[in-house]
Amino acid sequence: MTRDHGGNIDAAIAHYGGSDWIDLSTGINRAPYPIPPLPPEAWTQLPTQTAKQALLDAARLAYGSKAPILATAGAQAAIQMIPRLSAPARARVLAPTYNEHAACLRAAGWRVEEVSRFNQLDGADLAIVVNPNNPDGKSYSPEDLLNLSAKVDRLVVDESFADAQAPLSLAARAGENGLIVLRSFGKFYGLAGVRLGFVLGAQSDIAALDAMAGPWPVNGAALHIGTLALADQSWAHATTTRLRAECQQADALAEAAGWLPLGGTELFRLFETPDAETAQARLARHQIWSRIFPYSNRWLRLGLPAGQAEWARLTQALVP
Repeated sequence: MTRDHGGNIDAAIAHYGGSDWIDLSTGINRAPYPIPPLPPEAWTQLPTQTAKQALLDAARLAYGSKAPILATAGAQAAIQMIPRLSAPARARVLAPTYNEHAACLRAAGWRVEEVSRFNQLDGADLAIVVNPNNPDGKSYSPEDLLNLSAKVDRLVVDESFADAQAPLSLAARAGENGLIVLRSFGKFYGLAGVRLGFVLGAQSDIAALDAMAGPWPVNGAALHIGTLALADQSWAHATTTRLRAECQQADALAEAAGWLPLGGTELFRLFETPDAETAQARLARHQIWSRIFPYSNRWLRLGLPAGQAEWARLTQALVP
């Protein structure tokens, strides 16, 4: 599968021109957590163990887990390290989904099979489930995932889009039957540039990943920002409420344009269009960038605009 990603706004600018773009090609919250003033030592000193522990404590509380946990430079860093936890064997990835899982496994020598049905994961040496899934938002119950973890040697559940869907999370059960849970900070909090994520699992797995990551896997600014943001539950609750209302607004606009809503999460919506490339070009004429996929000529994914001006641009593009 092509290793393509959203966020390639430079390609849009190169192709269409212009500079005043709204990048809706990612699942990153465009109304981010307000960055507080940072202490000078966040920039001038090496990250301390005290700051690292404060972040991990905040993450455990936010994710409702007491499991061993490691902070990484985004969930992506953990995705790249996990294939090295054991010798390459048979991996199965529930697809279509975030393509870095299969790509990183293949790069590490794993035999990767991308399967379309949940029960096809049974018997794998390593199984990957993104929950809720990107790009369609499909989700699986914690009970079904725990049952699956007993049928595979190691199960990785990527919860990068689970912040607004706490009942789905298996963070509290990480480590059971070798279960590994990934969390992303940058998407829900809208601060993808700080490169912060977490991996939870059994003590032996977290220790091995910690050794791979090295002594300073997360920068001082990310430690400070992440600690404050993860502890701000009032912001998280208000943001979840807002995003859910805006999902309905985005779906209604797409339906008015003749597109079929297929699902998504609180941070992005997936639509079936008559032709995805034509739909993307339609939005691009209004300098709105979207995401299309190499495995579907009809699917288009949109993040959510932020503020009245961006919503007005999207409305004009879809319902002129």
